[in-house]
Amino acid sequence: MASPGFTDPAKLTEKAPETFKAQFDTTKGKFTIEVTRSLSPNGADRFYNLVRSGYFTDVAFFRVVPGFMCQFGIHGDPAVSAKWREAAIPDDPVKGSNTRGTITFAMGGPNTRTTQFFINFGDNSALDGQNFPPFGKVTDGMAVVDKIYGGYGDAPQFGGHGPDQGRIQMEGNAYLKKDFPNLDYIKSAVILPGNGK
Repeated sequence: MASPGFTDPAKLTEKAPETFKAQFDTTKGKFTIEVTRSLSPNGADRFYNLVRSGYFTDVAFFRVVPGFMCQFGIHGDPAVSAKWREAAIPDDPVKGSNTRGTITFAMGGPNTRTTQFFINFGDNSALDGQNFPPFGKVTDGMAVVDKIYGGYGDAPQFGGHGPDQGRIQMEGNAYLKKDFPNLDYIKSAVILPGNGK
């Protein structure tokens, strides 16, 4: 049963601290992301609230393209995904660059950022001009991020054999665990002490 904490997007609107660190414990180990709110205020606030609420527990790295990026953020429970799909935040201007280790929202056009993120494996600064504003960077554990399973390749619409996002939204982790058993998952994510509340 989903915790009420992250099932209502309208309640998760607290302003993030100007800088904070979030630690992710994954099936490959731990990594820490340091967020700088001024780089993307709307994005940082959303990320902060998702981490604090426990949203990322048992969330898969479902799109992993070696040398490019790893993507995550669709909730494993389709009922939770459905609530967040319409909860888009306004765009922020690009102030940073999509260099190795930075974290950025995935999106499908203007003002469509919701709960999906990617961590850049390489220098993807070409994305800067496509309005993808990074809001933080992996400061510890990038070697863990590099080990996240990428054997399925990209999503089917991009010529890979990875999961179909539409099916993840509708079927959740049941689909992923059955058809893509090697995927890595986030076990938990927390705001580190001394960084926000």
